Amino acid sequence: DITRGGLASVLNEIAVASNIGIELKEGAIPVISEVKAVCEILGLDPLYVACEGRMIAIVSSEKEKEALELMRAASQGEGATVIGRVVEDHKRKVVLRSL
Repeated sequence: DITRGGLASVLNEIAVASNIGIELKEGAIPVISEVKAVCEILGLDPLYVACEGRMIAIVSSEKEKEALELMRAASQGEGATVIGRVVEDHKRKVVLRSL
């Protein structure tokens, strides 16, 4: 649940607590245009803005396809997508890759 602190805060907490590195693909993170616009006007980073009704699931690469199918089959899960991966590099940190 990323309601408080937004995506970046939650992923940083997970990385530190689990002693893992996380790499995100900037272009894969769904942020609606209205949120982008308001954040730009207010000088906010949308990755640190509370995001009601969203969740993060960290699953093994072997179960990725199955997890996506299950989430997308749920009534509010049609937008489920892979936004990053757990890595051995940079333990306890989250890195945003803009490609």
